[in-house]
Amino acid sequence: MPRILTQDLVPGMVISEDVYTYNNQLILPKDMVLTDKAITKLEFYSILSVRIKEETASITPESVPQKEASYSEKIRASAEYKKFKQTFDESVESFSSSINDIVTRRSNGHVDTETMLSEPTKLLSGNMSGLHLFDMLHNMRMYDDPTYAHCLNVSLICNVFGKWLGMPQGDLDTLTLCGLLHDVGKLHIPEKIVTKPAKLTDEEYSIIKTHTIEGFNILKETDVNDHVKNAALMHHERCDGSGYPLGLTSDRIDRFAKIVSIADVYDAMTSARCYRGPLCPFQVIGIFESEGLQKYDAQYILVFLEYIVNTYLNNRVRLSNGLEGEIVLINKLDLAHPMVHVGSHYLDLSHEHGVFIEEII
Repeated sequence: MPRILTQDLVPGMVISEDVYTYNNQLILPKDMVLTDKAITKLEFYSILSVRIKEETASITPESVPQKEASYSEKIRASAEYKKFKQTFDESVESFSSSINDIVTRRSNGHVDTETMLSEPTKLLSGNMSGLHLFDMLHNMRMYDDPTYAHCLNVSLICNVFGKWLGMPQGDLDTLTLCGLLHDVGKLHIPEKIVTKPAKLTDEEYSIIKTHTIEGFNILKETDVNDHVKNAALMHHERCDGSGYPLGLTSDRIDRFAKIVSIADVYDAMTSARCYRGPLCPFQVIGIFESEGLQKYDAQYILVFLEYIVNTYLNNRVRLSNGLEGEIVLINKLDLAHPMVHVGSHYLDLSHEHGVFIEEII
């Protein structure tokens, strides 16, 4: 059975074997038909690829019904988004040159952090609020080589996240650099494996998993802060020991790596895919709440989720039952299910079994 990269999975494909976490917790059972939510769950658990039944491996994105949220369409049509995207494209090109100098050792061990940090600084300049930034990033389309774009995304999320945590400027710069360089190890993985469109061998899958160690090895001889090196090594570690490459538990994971891990997974789960627009943030928050509070440090993940939810207060949303309304009150004990004003009624989604926010409109 072919092994398919998680980023290339499409709803309708069928899993050919049970999928487990790195500490043998069942995530998805054999013979399950993949849905958008199931694929997002795989990204949440940092599963890089899964085996798919041969007869479903040929399903293409074109066969999945396209569903664009009007909220996303409005964002992409705005002058602010078009300006952001142009600056983002230019920053990716500049950043890729800087990072390649590090990978090929042309930097001779010196990393010009000021120049590297200038790229996210440009994108965050002006009156860019947290909400606007996340809306911009959610609507960016996939690049042919997504590694550079993803690293830039994570650095921007880390910067906003660090401000929410009240970090001093020095730590904020370090955290932003952690985001920029967290996936540098993927550039030591053969491109034919990272960008392989379909089947991976078990050996290729094992090679991709080494990107954390490769990243640390690339950075260990440079003059960057040790937190940056640790973030490259540890951003797939989890507080309950279920991560990789070392299976570290909370007290052994670098605090900057803990923050990067949240930004990394959130970006992967909310980014637009080839078969749909960006996933509703409330669906992602629900996954974090139901399955992630043991995996991520509470002092970071609770702050992150609460700020994300609060950025969408007073937004209009469409519920899974088809009703539309406005978010009016956040439920701190169940962030994914706030109070919504629908017509003349108020629905507390934490008490409405099976009803959830499907999309922001």
